Amino acid sequence: MSNALQWNDYSSYIRRTFGERVQKISVNAGFTCPNRDGKISTDGCIYCTNKSFSPFYCNSDDSIAVQLQKGIDFFRPKYSAQKYLAYFQSYTNTYVPDRSEKPSLRLCSGDGLELLRQKFDEALSVDGVIGLVVSTRPDCIDDEILRLLADYAASNYVEIEYGLESTKNSTLEFINRGHTYEQAVEAVELTQKYGIMCGLHLIIGLPYETEDDFYAHAENISHLPISTLKLHQMQVLRNTRLEKLYAENPNMLTDLSLENYVRIVANFMDILNPEIIVERLTSESPRDMLLYPDWGGRKNFEVAHIVDAYMKRNGMYQGRNYKG
Repeated sequence: MSNALQWNDYSSYIRRTFGERVQKISVNAGFTCPNRDGKISTDGCIYCTNKSFSPFYCNSDDSIAVQLQKGIDFFRPKYSAQKYLAYFQSYTNTYVPDRSEKPSLRLCSGDGLELLRQKFDEALSVDGVIGLVVSTRPDCIDDEILRLLADYAASNYVEIEYGLESTKNSTLEFINRGHTYEQAVEAVELTQKYGIMCGLHLIIGLPYETEDDFYAHAENISHLPISTLKLHQMQVLRNTRLEKLYAENPNMLTDLSLENYVRIVANFMDILNPEIIVERLTSESPRDMLLYPDWGGRKNFEVAHIVDAYMKRNGMYQGRNYKG
């Protein structure tokens, strides 16, 4: 556990692992999502808008190498010495749609697998890039993809991030996620089989979920073979289906005032397996897109300091009440 924070934080893990600062650089590899192209749905998740988290240099019109170089050029003046991880962030990065008229789920096998290999090779060819972080859905992984990633992991840092969002199937259905919790468990266990580092994304405050649900999520994922976790607060963004649903029924969301969120996250951490590395506690979106909650533009690191102070005041730390 970090001496600075009351949880097993990602920055400390990176320093222990690499001995220096390592920055993720997001890239858009030009993939789509089976929840958008018609295989599962054409609507996507009710809260999703990719613009809310894509940095300016992350543009699929540019090559992978160009995007990475733009990101490196952006971060280099801020930090004197560092390495980089190519973060395949946008959409579903192990999914290649068929070229046929009717969309069908075709994981990256055959030509698709070779395309994925080319993109990863291009990323790793950029000076200073020492690894890959691949964001995807738990229903878009298989043995072929994992074998490919395991090959890269033999000589590079490699991590897969799965968008779980909730461990409650009724919630996953309501938000139109298009997969079940059981599929996520299966994906995580298959990833462990190949010895690849695995992380999850989880949203705190999804529609109609209660505090008991949030803490049940902490207990459930604590028993999965994962290495990292990203927490996000539920955000209502403009031009999403959730915007309309929230306008019709604001009570569908729990109280996500900053004060209440800090308390919930602290209690969540108290339950969470202390071996899990916590990468972040919040998500940041452009203020002109954000309808709820309004925290005055606070950054992730600012909220982290508030949570840390709350936990210290109350004698809390990650795993204090973990039932291992």
